[in-house]
Amino acid sequence: MDDWNAAHYLDFADLRLRPALDLLAAVPALPDGDVVDLGCGAGNLGPAMAARFQGHRLIGIDSSPAMLERARAESAYQRLEQSDIAQWIPDRRPALIYSNAALQWLPEHGYHLPRLARELAPGGVLAVQMPRQGMARAQMVLRELSAALFPDRFDWSDWTSPVAEPEEYATVLAPLGALSLWETVYYQRLEPSREGHPIRLFSQSTVARPILEKLTEAETETFLVAVDAALADQYPSQPDGTVLYPFRRLFFTLTRPG
Repeated sequence: MDDWNAAHYLDFADLRLRPALDLLAAVPALPDGDVVDLGCGAGNLGPAMAARFQGHRLIGIDSSPAMLERARAESAYQRLEQSDIAQWIPDRRPALIYSNAALQWLPEHGYHLPRLARELAPGGVLAVQMPRQGMARAQMVLRELSAALFPDRFDWSDWTSPVAEPEEYATVLAPLGALSLWETVYYQRLEPSREGHPIRLFSQSTVARPILEKLTEAETETFLVAVDAALADQYPSQPDGTVLYPFRRLFFTLTRPG
């Protein structure tokens, strides 16, 4: 895909940061070793991670040059590395591999999550948060309208959610260590905007990216107008003009045997 638009992603920085901080608070005590922020994005969690894990080298990994450029401005990471997280291998066993809202872009979780867990130091922790929004009305709107407006490019008939049911992760991960697994639904209150429906604006820099990169400028305008209209019907404004957007996220921490 095209590179990320860091500015658009950070338009909702506070809402995106809250689950990251919730996951951070759930990380147990760590052994010696590096702390890896896998899919660090713009690095806005870097200062909180550096404060929480003092004495550990903090390493940020991301595939996006634009995001890494933003992360460098935080000055929280001792090292930043551009890498495809599907191929990434640490140069030494880390105490923590922390991944917030990144691994949902990676297929074959049944392979990659155990692979990452096995890279940890003894007693190390794998901490992961992934959106589980695939069946939310907002994402269904994106798929349905893209297929209706541009059937030559979009066929979602074989689509499956990139994030599985929690029970599947329990089956895969529990044999590898001490597992804590949970879900949270965040009822996000989005402010109105003259630029379009707030949920479309929230989604445009993330889940809508694979669609928008296949459209021309004129097609993009047509698509976004249709999405705004459909979302206004599915997610009407509250009396104060805001829009309530329920957003489900899956979390787990896995502590490897010492």
